Amino acid sequence: MNQGPIDVHDPQIVAAIDRYWRSNVRLMAVLLVIWAVAGLGCGVLFADTLNGFRIGGFPLGFWFAQQGSIVVFVLLILAYGLVMNRLDARHHRELVRIRQAASTGGEGPANG
Repeated sequence: MNQGPIDVHDPQIVAAIDRYWRSNVRLMAVLLVIWAVAGLGCGVLFADTLNGFRIGGFPLGFWFAQQGSIVVFVLLILAYGLVMNRLDARHHRELVRIRQAASTGGEGPANG
């Protein structure tokens, strides 16, 4: 259901877009920190400590440096895709609610 262009001057829509981008940036920041900890932290900085443990016969620090950070990176991409799909759907529902409220003059229930 295409309802035409979005009125980017509507304060409610501007606020919704701001919330969407804040959520997106917050998600990216969290995922980048996790990636840095897994790649740099576990693979380089804490490798000597992690080498005291073994996974599949290999020292854990070595495993993170060779494979673990790549596996974590792929899982973070998957997580980003899944979370962004939910965020996009929520944002779309919010914009539809705002448009419906504007077209009915602000009367009626706002469905979510």
